[in-house]
Amino acid sequence: MMRADLKRIHDWVPEGARVLDLGCGDGTLLAALARDKGVTGYGLEIDHEGITACLARGVNVIEQNLDEGLANFEDDACDLVVMTQALQALRRPDRMLDEMLRVAGECIITFPNFAYWRHRAYLGLRGYMPVSRSLPHAWYDTPNIHLSTFNDFEHLCRDKGLMIVDRAVGIGDHEGHWTSRWWPNLFGEIAIFRVARHRG
Repeated sequence: MMRADLKRIHDWVPEGARVLDLGCGDGTLLAALARDKGVTGYGLEIDHEGITACLARGVNVIEQNLDEGLANFEDDACDLVVMTQALQALRRPDRMLDEMLRVAGECIITFPNFAYWRHRAYLGLRGYMPVSRSLPHAWYDTPNIHLSTFNDFEHLCRDKGLMIVDRAVGIGDHEGHWTSRWWPNLFGEIAIFRVARHRG
């Protein structure tokens, strides 16, 4: 079964788009987009098991460390760049956002929302860094080095003069309740953003 954030991305991607999927994992999203929407493109992945799974699915995949940037892709090489649950693991997420919107005019990004109410309660009541479905690692072995919130990301987009085309939230394996749509920073476990360069 496809994760809730991947389902939302699947809905947002237009038919026949050229897509670059950063940190594509096992290629689930790209395979579904190729099958359902005639999408073409590449996945970038560093994990060897993920690369093997992509190849088994017939997904074009390149072994690449995202912290090294996207210099091997030309400006506007794609219609859309996707990154799911990887932004928080990068050394400079702000620079990667610039790179994504250099390679394509629009990008879709998902990441765990550190301000989710369960994370706040865990930290406030227990006094420990939260461990949850969206943040499953302990503080000492987590790949997440830049945790952020729904509000933090919106603020970054405003600072960069970017346009938030759409946004949504996920709660575990399903889409958010109405409360998460009204108060996404508090009730959204997974932040899902569709961002574009300002056209003009």
